[in-house]
Amino acid sequence: MSALITAGAAIAAAMGLAATAGVLHNRRAGVLRHTHDPEEPPAPDTADLGLSSTSPTIVHFTAVWCGPCAAVRRVIHQVCSDLPQVAHIEIDMDADPGAARKLSVLSLPTTFIFDADRRQRYRSAGVPKAADLKAALERLSPETPGEVPHV
Repeated sequence: MSALITAGAAIAAAMGLAATAGVLHNRRAGVLRHTHDPEEPPAPDTADLGLSSTSPTIVHFTAVWCGPCAAVRRVIHQVCSDLPQVAHIEIDMDADPGAARKLSVLSLPTTFIFDADRRQRYRSAGVPKAADLKAALERLSPETPGEVPHV
């Protein structure tokens, strides 16, 4: 009987540890993280991505087999319809693994935001929230005439 109790306690402890690890891992999913200091020079390996030089660019890595990528696509289209000056590039990781390697994309979906100087400013693994994406882009977008500056 004591072996059964010990085994049950070990299983419960393992499940608790796994649940804690899962919660900690999922806390980062979709979170937009600042990646680089704006004073750094542009990364030379982004020249072939087709980034805009006049406005921020969203680069979204996807694949046909990636289920959550469809949700990211919907979020990005929603944000880009609200901010038409923002450029959007979608890269199929299977079709262009070199681009994924250059930016160290290890999981899908992965979304980047580059500023008009082609510097990587934000990165998100998972499905970002539209409000977070829009706020980050508004901070990077050039002001239009007559518009009140964002603070």
